[in-house]
Amino acid sequence: MGVDGSDGGYPLECINMASPDKHETAARVREACVTSGFFYLVNHGVDSALLDEVFVQSKKFFALPLEEKMKVIHDKNHRGYTPFEEEVLDPGTQSRGDSKEGYYIGFSVPESDPRSKKPMHGPNQYPSPDLLPGWEETMTLYHSELVKLSKRVSRLLALALDLEETFFDKPGITDDPVATLRLLHYSAEKSNVELGIFGTGAHSDYGLLTLLATDDVPGLQIDSSSSRKPGN
Repeated sequence: MGVDGSDGGYPLECINMASPDKHETAARVREACVTSGFFYLVNHGVDSALLDEVFVQSKKFFALPLEEKMKVIHDKNHRGYTPFEEEVLDPGTQSRGDSKEGYYIGFSVPESDPRSKKPMHGPNQYPSPDLLPGWEETMTLYHSELVKLSKRVSRLLALALDLEETFFDKPGITDDPVATLRLLHYSAEKSNVELGIFGTGAHSDYGLLTLLATDDVPGLQIDSSSSRKPGN
């Protein structure tokens, strides 16, 4: 079953992660990937109360004064805060940086660990627990739950590609993933194509897959490969 797009949105397949028929589910994933490249996940197993708390804690962080947020500015391993307009994802069309601020979280790798020498590996940065009690614990748990879900989805992707189900579990593929959690806060300013102002410029994500959790505010556009026109 999918969402038909009758509300003006882009029609997307709904993937039921609780389905007992993994091969049928994988076939749906394949169809979604060769058409739009996007699909909804339902019955994914991530607790709704945890997801709600992530949004609450995320809003609390972005509501902090800029000087507090800058205390955890992102480091060379992309851990921490990214200010408004720092990122420019589509320089060819943008007149300024993205109208968003963000926060990067990954696996926390101590500096004493040899893996910390690898790109995008290192210790996480967190806001002070005096300012935001429970923030670190919430985000650490959420990151862990999403990594588990990502591995489940990767097995469906493997089946969709007619590979063995555990293909992506092999050493060197997903055994030590970068697995970045990004909290994003967009300004209320509307995009303006003529002026080159966008919440986020047009882009393709890196990595095997991206899991998106959003609030009820629409904004993401999908560039349809069939018509080359953006869908809502």
